[in-house]
Amino acid sequence: MFFYFPNNYVWNLSVNIAMIMGAEIGEIDEMCKPLVEISTRGDDEGTQAFLAAWNAMADKLVAQADEDMRLNRRFSAARKHKRASIYYMIAERMQAHGFAPRLQTYRKMLDSFSKFVELNGENCQRVEIPYDGGVISGYLTLAPATADGPAPILVHVNGLDSCKEMLYLPGAPEGLARRGVSSLCIDQPGTGEALRLHDMKAVYNSERWASKVVDWLEARDDVDPSRIGLWGISLGGYYCPRAVAMEPRFALGVVFGANHNWAEVQEKRLRREGDRPVPHYWEHVRWVFGGETIDEFMSIASNMHLNGILDRVRVPFLVTHGINDRQISLDYAHQTYDQLVNSPKKELKIFDRETGCIEHAGADTQTYGTDYINDWVAETFAEIKAGRYPR
Repeated sequence: MFFYFPNNYVWNLSVNIAMIMGAEIGEIDEMCKPLVEISTRGDDEGTQAFLAAWNAMADKLVAQADEDMRLNRRFSAARKHKRASIYYMIAERMQAHGFAPRLQTYRKMLDSFSKFVELNGENCQRVEIPYDGGVISGYLTLAPATADGPAPILVHVNGLDSCKEMLYLPGAPEGLARRGVSSLCIDQPGTGEALRLHDMKAVYNSERWASKVVDWLEARDDVDPSRIGLWGISLGGYYCPRAVAMEPRFALGVVFGANHNWAEVQEKRLRREGDRPVPHYWEHVRWVFGGETIDEFMSIASNMHLNGILDRVRVPFLVTHGINDRQISLDYAHQTYDQLVNSPKKELKIFDRETGCIEHAGADTQTYGTDYINDWVAETFAEIKAGRYPR
């Protein structure tokens, strides 16, 4: 993992996420060099200075992209909008809930990302799935149909503090499309647009929203309804297994970072054990889940574990985890794997120093983990097509 800031895991995590999505190292240095001293004062202090520095770089790139467009240089403009969206995204996720410029920065991110997709001709279609009085927004990447019919699809879901753009930009949907698998990256309740624009709180029973996504996919003629899979990263390592256990229409499941007992993780964080993913952590989780006090939030979080649930999973399932995950203990990956007693094809892949991808959800380098998951998903969908795992 690249440590730009001394002894500040949360800020370094954001830098690494930005680089995985396509940030330029020189721009990272320009933004972060003035922030080094303030980063030593803790995770929370200085986040507004962080936003100002990263916003300034993103604004500069947008202005350069506008100049490219005046010269009809659309692909150059697209590259700049891509990086601008990354910098807005990282700046926004570092801020405390209620800080006024946060929503403005988020909207600027959506605008730059949309322009990147359009100008670059990305295989990425924005979709909206009706849910609970609002919408679950997503990005659909379609693999070509074959003589055997429409392609299978993998639904990608966020963790605690990510968004659908963060799922798309590292390249997993493109890699799956090359392997004949479509993708749908979504902002489920508690994340991205669902939280920021529709005030949809996260829920422990993830099958509530996951089933609506399956309903929507089954109604499409460009999706194989018998091969819909679910992939979750970070806290998605809880949401995904729960939804696959409770929604039998999912044909397979994958987690990038097992999050078997998130309730227990919160208890450890109250005792200051383990690293946190974002500054202003307790404000953030109460925004995501609800609860006026930490005690109220902890009562909500107490439901978030997978014990006594995973024996309902009767489809193939891949559990992956980094050996040096500082946020979620490796023990949880073993717990998830051990409890998948009825899965016809279960696998535990621990990423180690030989492979890389050893930090939380591949924060050090996602390439090995993403490729491993994409290969497993494509191979398993082919096996399902061949009738190897009847349900």
